[in-house]
Amino acid sequence: MGRMAVVAIGGNSLIKDDADPSVAAEIEALTETAAHLGALVAQGWDVVITHGNGPQVGFNLLRSEMAARVAPVLPLDVLGAQTQGSLGYMIQQVLGNELRRRNMDRPVVSVVTQVVVDATDPAFDAPSKPIGHFYRQAEAEWHTRNRGWTLRADAGRGWRRVAASPRPLEILEHEAIRALVRAGFVVVAAGGGGIPVVRDARGHLRGVEAVIDKDLASSLLARRIGADLLLFSTAVERVALWYGTPRQRDLEEMRAAEGRRYLAEGHFPPGSMGPKIEGALDFVESTGGETIITAPEHIERALRGETGTRIRA
Repeated sequence: MGRMAVVAIGGNSLIKDDADPSVAAEIEALTETAAHLGALVAQGWDVVITHGNGPQVGFNLLRSEMAARVAPVLPLDVLGAQTQGSLGYMIQQVLGNELRRRNMDRPVVSVVTQVVVDATDPAFDAPSKPIGHFYRQAEAEWHTRNRGWTLRADAGRGWRRVAASPRPLEILEHEAIRALVRAGFVVVAAGGGGIPVVRDARGHLRGVEAVIDKDLASSLLARRIGADLLLFSTAVERVALWYGTPRQRDLEEMRAAEGRRYLAEGHFPPGSMGPKIEGALDFVESTGGETIITAPEHIERALRGETGTRIRA
């Protein structure tokens, strides 16, 4: 085995233009990202790819609702599994084409991945993750009354469903993922943060209505399979303090102690960079490996130390 990297690709690797979320547009965006992932494989890295699924789950949820008169409404765990399959298929195809273009005989495979969460996680009592589209107030009240959903008002846009986002505790398929990597596969896993499941007193599993943060799940997976590098591919070239203000300062490198302090100071909000930084710190502190955060088009340069933000213990 060579060095192992877990690469978490964000929404910008799947949908470049919010006005065109079509499958063709997703393929086009993935084709661009695959070129950078192919370069990583060409450098000798064993690669596991994780990905987001927020818009795709929202679209599938909408389809399920619109078909409710003729087909059962699907729960979030099943919708998450569906997107793991559909997005995994596209990544397999596009990245496989890129590797063949490079004359590299590296098969790409997807693993439908379950992630254990705690049924008593406080997140279940305080849903916070927005999903799906917006509703009028009367529709929101109907969904609350008939489906038990939690919806919140968004000024000027209507009401939107929010789901619990419990902390990931265990990647059930991590041994299979590690075995596939050792056998020479490029693996796509833990899509959308994984399918949320809980254990009962007998150890039996069942899916739950929740969504798991993909960055925290990617960090957990990287730790469980013994990765050397955790790479977050996101919308910015470097992490910044005071982001979007006149005081903005981009960071080339960050030590774990600094990262913890910056988190406490509120530089990395929970809805954006926060989970990436938290996941990065958990990874470097527990493994001694390193994390890189950068945009997909800068991956090769970041690996050479020319850009991106490097996080070390």
